[in-house]
Amino acid sequence: MSTGFGDRLAQAVRRAGNPVVVGLDPRIDQLPKAILGERVLADPREACEAIRSFCLEVLAVVAELVPAVKIQCAFFERWGPHGMAALDQVITAAKNRGLLVLIDGKRGDIGPTAAAYAEGYLGSGGLSIWGGDALTVHPYLGGDTLEPFVDVAQARNAGVFVLVKTSNPGSTMFQDLICEGLPLYRHVAAWVQSRAEATRGESGYGIVGAVVGATYPQQLAELRQAMPNAWILIPGYGAQGATAKDVAAGFAEDGLGALVNNSRGIIFAYKSSRYEDFEAFGRWQDAVRQATLGMIQELRTHTPAGKLRAGSSP
Repeated sequence: MSTGFGDRLAQAVRRAGNPVVVGLDPRIDQLPKAILGERVLADPREACEAIRSFCLEVLAVVAELVPAVKIQCAFFERWGPHGMAALDQVITAAKNRGLLVLIDGKRGDIGPTAAAYAEGYLGSGGLSIWGGDALTVHPYLGGDTLEPFVDVAQARNAGVFVLVKTSNPGSTMFQDLICEGLPLYRHVAAWVQSRAEATRGESGYGIVGAVVGATYPQQLAELRQAMPNAWILIPGYGAQGATAKDVAAGFAEDGLGALVNNSRGIIFAYKSSRYEDFEAFGRWQDAVRQATLGMIQELRTHTPAGKLRAGSSP
């Protein structure tokens, strides 16, 4: 019997001994000088070669440390066909290194279009063109536009992360509106929980998870209680200002249930004053490694993730 995404994720987190997700957001103007070299960045072909090389170097560093990466499609799509070719190569490289790949595309549309997105992105091992293990989706169009993603994910042992309470300051404009006595995000959370519970595996977690920002720790605690069977993908750690203490409430007592994403704080760590010497000596990859290890230690110290140990079993 195939293992569902909720259980696959639990296995990967236990195996790594931590819940860190490294976000691959390859902003061309932030890449190290050693990667950029003399490339003409106005040329999409050369820009995408820099992006590809950078991401592959990051993967080589973090693959032995974390369970998953989150790839932001926008930084590839903006370059057109060359960017999409680079995206394919980065996804393949991540899969070959044993990482789960979360595609951050924030897709969502009416039925047939939603199904097309899902069929294109969801399913590793040759089950889809892009080979993603999970995809972020938005709920604004309603449940009938979310169900195609869930159906494809269930058929292909993949996962879906629904935007529930996002980390950006403007999220309050719509997500916090009171509807039938509750904020709108609570209604979305109720839908997520219903699908997570219906698809839960031996780990207790289903294939449908939620995106909840670390920048709203009170709501994170509230939503952990409201969605006991859902994995929570938590952006906002690091560059957006949230700390390990801010994300602690997103975990279950055993250290599972939460994935904490860090993009700029890890992949561009060499820009931090803490690691600036690494860039000076052409060792920006060492800054990536140290930032990743530092985050792992912070989460182990200040959250229930401290109960996880690399290679542990249930």
